[in-house]
Amino acid sequence: MAKVAFTAGRVAGFKCPADKAQAFLWDATIPGLGLRTTAAGKPAYVFQSRYQGQTVRVTIGGPIAWTIPQAQERARELQRQIDEGRDPREVKAEATAADVAKRADEQRRHVTAREAWDAYIAERTPQWGERHHLDHTIKGEPGGTLGKRGKPLQAGPLAPLLALPLRELDAATIETWAAKEAKTRPTVARLAWRLLKAFLGWCAEQPAYVGILPAVNPAKSKKTREKLGRPGVKSDALQREQLPAWFTAVRAIHNPVVAAYCQTVLLTGARPGEVLEMKWADLNTQWKGLTIRDKVEGERVIPLTPYVAQLLAALPRRNLNVFSGVRVPIVAAPNELHATACKVAELKGLTLHGLRRSFKSLTEWLETPAGVVAQLMGHKPSATAERHYTVRSLDLLRVHHERIEAWILEQAGVTFDAAAPAGLRVVSAARRS
Repeated sequence: MAKVAFTAGRVAGFKCPADKAQAFLWDATIPGLGLRTTAAGKPAYVFQSRYQGQTVRVTIGGPIAWTIPQAQERARELQRQIDEGRDPREVKAEATAADVAKRADEQRRHVTAREAWDAYIAERTPQWGERHHLDHTIKGEPGGTLGKRGKPLQAGPLAPLLALPLRELDAATIETWAAKEAKTRPTVARLAWRLLKAFLGWCAEQPAYVGILPAVNPAKSKKTREKLGRPGVKSDALQREQLPAWFTAVRAIHNPVVAAYCQTVLLTGARPGEVLEMKWADLNTQWKGLTIRDKVEGERVIPLTPYVAQLLAALPRRNLNVFSGVRVPIVAAPNELHATACKVAELKGLTLHGLRRSFKSLTEWLETPAGVVAQLMGHKPSATAERHYTVRSLDLLRVHHERIEAWILEQAGVTFDAAAPAGLRVVSAARRS
């Protein structure tokens, strides 16, 4: 092979003959360095040598990106690899793989907490109830955008943390966040903190985020828990003598769906979120059963008592949801309307969850067995006999549940025509003896 000393002019003027697919020009200065060009006119520096008895050719790069001295130095480096017993092709492949891994690691380390949060919600949503999904949406809301009511959405408590790179969510950062949030909205912050702990635990199990976060969940620190404080014991519940005023005010709510919803929460003892998620398919009118999507056991079946059955029968069937129009995005409407009704009835501080607490408290007047009440409300059994030996049928639960409902309505002075599903009326605002 004829060799020439590479110069800028010779490199620029080298062309592939018309009768050939490719042509080579070899450097006389550095053994193995050549310039390859094709009929398409795409020149590139190459290095060619022998490795373990076989010809090895490695592309270096085009003259536009590589100067002659750079190409010569690269050829020397490739020859040194052969002299050291290494195949330049394998070295290049390893370097490429390492470079790809490095870039991927850099991208992984720059992933934001918000990106991981969105991936977490997308994966876990099929296993969540609507209320739990909504909690994540609200607590992680970045804020600033307009809601369906035309008002700017308020940023959720987790928004400042989710705006950070995931790698920056360390214990110190979370503790600082907790101290700030505890000053203005401690109850909301405690729920957000529980969601954050679960989210970071999920991240630690994902290959895409391994090594980004500390080995120990940074949200599970004693200081964070202390800064957020312990929730106070809730005691809001209806007294027996308050039932007439509460029913009168709630029955007067202008939205009949919300009115029915509040009464159903009280008379079933279910969690407000469980009642909100009820579907028409959950009502078994033949066997008078009501399926509740339970956060403890997955689901439970309780009796469909007469008054609740008539409340639900009077509701419009707009879609699959029993309480349609009381769901997201206006899920706060029941809270607001119930609070207004309680204000009218002079019952301050009574929450929707307080209605569930009221159900439990009012059953004490009837001395209803604790196991029956726990099964109706979806509480875990508290004794070995309850857990392993007591199995109550729907019919047996109905005996107790209908007795509870009848007693509450009697104390409230509410009567209804069992033969007319929509015929509900308040007979007296005073408690019947």
